[in-house]
Amino acid sequence: MEKALPAIPAKRYFTIGEVSDLCGVKPHVLRYWEQEFTQLRPMKRRGNRRYYQHHEVLMIRRIRDLLYDQGFTISGARNKLQELVQLERDKRRAGEVMLEGVEVIEVEDSTLEDFEDSALPPEADEVSEKLLLVRRELFEIRDLLSANH
Repeated sequence: MEKALPAIPAKRYFTIGEVSDLCGVKPHVLRYWEQEFTQLRPMKRRGNRRYYQHHEVLMIRRIRDLLYDQGFTISGARNKLQELVQLERDKRRAGEVMLEGVEVIEVEDSTLEDFEDSALPPEADEVSEKLLLVRRELFEIRDLLSANH
């Protein structure tokens, strides 16, 4: 069985080496895919160095899945990717949110106070603390949005 791909860190830009590691694809393959898939356009800076954004890393993983796991040809993967991108655009235009691969947790009746009791233990690491802060911010955003309706 193939090893699972690592989690994508919360960074704004990734070098080609980082993307190679995150997606299990060699850098020369990534450069080739840029020629074959027009949706894949990393920013280029000094010395023609490539900097990929989070959505491009996700797209590369999708391309990799189509080619390596589902057995598409380059042409077939290009067509399938265009279909998927168009489907996502249509859903966005219709006001829907793409949550593919995201488990939805119902918390309609929950409040921030309900989660205050789940405070982190003293030995909690920095990542857990950041996640708790993000959760608090999300509750605040949800409350602001619901107050506007």
